[in-house]
Amino acid sequence: MMASENSEINLIIDGKQITTQTGNTILQAAMESGLYIPYLCYYPGMKPYGACRMCVVEVENGRGTPASCTTPVAEGMVVNTDTQQIQDLRKGITELIISEHPHGCLTCHRTDINGANLCGPEDICLRHVSVTDRCVSCPKNERCELKDTTIYVGTGLTTPMTYKYRNLPVLNQDPFYDLDYNLCIVCARCVRACDELRGDNAITLTERSGISLVGPAYGSSLLESGCEFCGSCIDVCPVGALVESDYKWDKAVESTSTTCPQCPVGCQLKLEVNKRGKVIRVIPELEAEANRGQACFKGKFGLDFINKRSRLKSPMIRRDGALEDVSWEEAMSFVADKLNLYKGSGFAALSSSRSTNEEAYILQKFTRSVMNSNNVDHSSNMRPEVTEILGDVLGYQAATNSIWSIEESDCILVVSSNVTEEHNVASVAVKRGSKNGSKLIVIDSREVELTRSAKLWLKPRPGTDSVLLGGILKVIFDESLEDQEFMNARTDNLDNFKNSLWKFDLKKVQEITGVDESDIRTAARYIAESDSTSFIYALDNLNDAQRSESTRSVINLALATGNIGKNNGGLYPLRSGTNDQGSWDVGCVPHLLPGYKNLHDSAARASLEQNWGLNIPEETGLGLKEMFPAIITGDVKAMMIVGNSTNFSNGDLGDVLESVKNLEFLVVQDAFLTDIGMLADVVLPSVTFAEKEGTFTNMERRVQPLKQVLEINNTYAMPDWWIITELAKAMGYDSFNYHCAAQILDEISNNIPFYAGIKYDRLLSKEGILEPAGIPNFPIPSQMIPASGGRNTGIQWPCLDVQHTGVKVLYTNIDDSNKFSMQSLEIVDGTSVTTKEYPLLFVPGRVLHDSDDVKIEVINNKNVIVRDEVLQLNPEDAKRLDIGDFEMIQLESVDEKLTFQARIVKESFVGVVSSTTLFGSLITQLDASEDPDPMGNVPTLKTKAVRVSKQGS
Repeated sequence: MMASENSEINLIIDGKQITTQTGNTILQAAMESGLYIPYLCYYPGMKPYGACRMCVVEVENGRGTPASCTTPVAEGMVVNTDTQQIQDLRKGITELIISEHPHGCLTCHRTDINGANLCGPEDICLRHVSVTDRCVSCPKNERCELKDTTIYVGTGLTTPMTYKYRNLPVLNQDPFYDLDYNLCIVCARCVRACDELRGDNAITLTERSGISLVGPAYGSSLLESGCEFCGSCIDVCPVGALVESDYKWDKAVESTSTTCPQCPVGCQLKLEVNKRGKVIRVIPELEAEANRGQACFKGKFGLDFINKRSRLKSPMIRRDGALEDVSWEEAMSFVADKLNLYKGSGFAALSSSRSTNEEAYILQKFTRSVMNSNNVDHSSNMRPEVTEILGDVLGYQAATNSIWSIEESDCILVVSSNVTEEHNVASVAVKRGSKNGSKLIVIDSREVELTRSAKLWLKPRPGTDSVLLGGILKVIFDESLEDQEFMNARTDNLDNFKNSLWKFDLKKVQEITGVDESDIRTAARYIAESDSTSFIYALDNLNDAQRSESTRSVINLALATGNIGKNNGGLYPLRSGTNDQGSWDVGCVPHLLPGYKNLHDSAARASLEQNWGLNIPEETGLGLKEMFPAIITGDVKAMMIVGNSTNFSNGDLGDVLESVKNLEFLVVQDAFLTDIGMLADVVLPSVTFAEKEGTFTNMERRVQPLKQVLEINNTYAMPDWWIITELAKAMGYDSFNYHCAAQILDEISNNIPFYAGIKYDRLLSKEGILEPAGIPNFPIPSQMIPASGGRNTGIQWPCLDVQHTGVKVLYTNIDDSNKFSMQSLEIVDGTSVTTKEYPLLFVPGRVLHDSDDVKIEVINNKNVIVRDEVLQLNPEDAKRLDIGDFEMIQLESVDEKLTFQARIVKESFVGVVSSTTLFGSLITQLDASEDPDPMGNVPTLKTKAVRVSKQGS
């Protein structure tokens, strides 16, 4: 952006002198200054639209009455927003709008702004209006922006406009949403939110019997139209046309902002609570740094596990083969006596992906200093390679930049990452960047949603990503495209690195990966010739060795192109667990102490021992992947497991349930009695994230607070940190005498230099969002209504003291004494997981929309996608298996059998079969699931060994 575009402009609105930025509209300038101009189609973050005309104003020496949402400010402009002419004009516009909406509720003498005196379900309507025209028949009753705006404008109790009810059916067959187009005012906010805010096109303006409405962009259901089920359209809707299906009639009495527990993005969400103490709605915070008003299907619709009656209510001890309820005192005494028998390397502990920083810290402290074991890890730590090498090369095991700087990148490289499903809001930044002109390159063997947005999709043979990345690096140096100034100033080991590139001859790379040489060159030029490139990588489809080598290559690419320490560039390793970053930070891994200090560094260990007043064993501990085999061999005899994990059931750790049967003693802490809990000797009830305080650290190093939203009622469940500290005290360790999570965070800050300035009260803000001063009782979208206690701020570490505000971009300071080492590369064998019994490799994909052969059927009053899923085979494999095109076939793996229609495709790799399913099918499964926490167990796109045969053979 040019400097002139950032210049200030002075203008006068209703007699008030205002200073704003060039490029703002009159409406934006007024909102910044606390002045309210009525509006309905405008929404913060979206482009001006000018459809409703509610925001008309007068501009002195200007023509007509322009819409303030589309009129840019100018120096010396004088604007009047509330003259008699404008008031009369707005009333007329309002009457036109409500002629398209049931308005008995809008012109009633018992209503006022913010719902005071509004009828509730128990009241009798005194108006002579039809049932469909009454307040109580609308799910947005008491929280309707149109109602508030109508009252503010001053529309009377009668209107000359008549309204004829559309008699359209309420559409409630799709998951999570109810759509009532009888209430739609066609402001198009939802359509524009889907397009502009999300980068999708799932809904559009349609026409029905000559009436403009909103509907699916494709087909008859959101399942087939490419909907992400993020809920953004619901959040922006000013009326009751789009609402959540669950709790749609419930009124919130309180809302509190906290951090989402579903993934590493760390979205800030307002949880609305009804008078019965249930969380009834989830609204993403509009101004939160991590998510900017966006959420995903997991966060928006996946938090109802908080309300489930099946939650554990008291501690349980197994007696005579059955779990029995006991008191906390009895449970603690029993566990303490038992664990005293297993001190040493025979004990292991796992925290949850949803464990807070404080809980992960306390668990590793307990394991090391009380149980005298370094066998401690977190249950989502399946891909440590994506960050460990990052720490070795650069210094910190973390992303270098902030999430939303991705949107401003000139080029974006995404490597083996299903971002749309697993880190959804981060994918929004990617898609918006792509729509705005960023060159998006996707390297993935699977067809995932971002491949649809990519300028270039490189589809390598599974397991050869690192070879492809090496080929891209080879092109950059062969064509002298590297950032020589950056490399000379900030890197070393360049000669060894360059020598290692000789083995990546492009013809050889093409032969190994199956990616055309010309595409490799194009990708290299896109990356190197861009002013900034963001590198996003989960590497979730590779084995450990392939993941390590790919990580080295991605780091080398960032260094070679000067994208370290640069705005809008940088590295983004994608972990799977909500608080994986924080768990690593606080030392909940076997080989590192808090702050990434090496366990075998005697000085670091001695310093921590002095701070704790406790001893730490020196023996190397077991990590997540080593613990369960160690149970089988008898090396681990007792275990404490906090929370559940998909890794306990998806096969990645082997047969976990069978393994834990070999333990002599197992303690499980969880909110629900899970499969692994049913095998435990002791089960201790934990509260959910909504009932405790603490902090999470998200994927951009932002430490954010959990705030207690709900009181702990009708249960003896307690926070995990409390359980662990009480257990330590029961075992005779008084140094675990903590009274709150904030006290534990203080100890973390004292032991980790880059957390030194992070205190719990610094993460909280007492101010609300966009709360214009001096205007009482004004209409405002529900997403902009401040939560109780305001929004949370968060701090990106390193934060070195309490005056420090954190660091958005790492490594901006050039230090000649501490250069980054370029990593020598090797060609890693792309060994697959196939066996003699299962000789083919199955590569699953999933996308939002596919126009081919999609049918919607209503089953049990719910829309379901019905179609024959297609499996692509190479002609050689098809011939060997005697399978013809369009023939029905069966795919079988160790854990499942699936039916497909064969499609013979010459571009498919020999020995590889692939299929791309629809996200809509997944979302219907999640909606119908009996699992109390289905969004915590979403199946991933994992390659696996399979065999294929004709159906029925």
